[in-house]
Amino acid sequence: MAKLALPARPGKVQLGLKAGADPTQLLDRLKYRPEVFEFFTSEADFTPTAFRTFKAKVQFVQTNVTRKIVIHHPMKFHDQHLDQLLDAHREPQAYAFFQQSTAQLLDLANDLNVRILVHGGYGGAESQQLIDEYPSLVAARATVFDHLDQLVAQGNGHVMIENGITASFMYGDPQIDDTILAHHWPLVCDLSHVFIGLHGDMDRTMAALTKLKPLIRHYHLVDSLGQRHDSLPLGAGLIDWRRVLPALNPQATMIYEVPDETDATCANMLRSYHYLRGLEVQQLESGR
Repeated sequence: MAKLALPARPGKVQLGLKAGADPTQLLDRLKYRPEVFEFFTSEADFTPTAFRTFKAKVQFVQTNVTRKIVIHHPMKFHDQHLDQLLDAHREPQAYAFFQQSTAQLLDLANDLNVRILVHGGYGGAESQQLIDEYPSLVAARATVFDHLDQLVAQGNGHVMIENGITASFMYGDPQIDDTILAHHWPLVCDLSHVFIGLHGDMDRTMAALTKLKPLIRHYHLVDSLGQRHDSLPLGAGLIDWRRVLPALNPQATMIYEVPDETDATCANMLRSYHYLRGLEVQQLESGR
């Protein structure tokens, strides 16, 4: 891929890449020397032997490439999303794995001083089914908020909370945003989740980004048409990145969560980085 000729600069755009612990994925990403690296994890990484191997790979990246490391909590257990609304009695196996995997990651985070990303919610029919298990949306949200308070307290400064596309936890809902601000949770902001959750409304997306900016510690930058989880490269969707760029928290890290056809490569992540970096250069040169 041809690289843009980008001048040295002060600026907030960073090269952040994501991969699982598979050696092929790791070597593909690490050859680009990312400033930020995020590990994707799955259920298979949490057996005792696999987790020791995983920890060694985190240490390798930390020692040889970057200390800005985020570890994404596993998304699923047996094809069920690990949502904050899981109940110990209604979904005992998934709930138990959620607790076990969280404890393992918290131990790792404290030992290696890395950050852990946990979803506050997901989205779609599965999330709605979990909400429907509660007496009301208010009760479901109260459960999520209580769980997030506990997670952040247990995390010793290492836990961050990512937004979903669900009424139980999303950005842009005034009640949820006000609760987040009151609780001072450290946040991960997935731009596409905000945009989709607000049905492609760019003005409301910008309002949410601005309101929550002081609490955002990490961004997932990914484009969307605003109707479903489509995971598009930056510039291929309807998010106005020229508006977004000045609203990003300059103290936060970022990755480009844009998949290729195969997990072995990261061309769309690199393309997205160069797209955003190009916009940054334009804005710096124009004095904005």
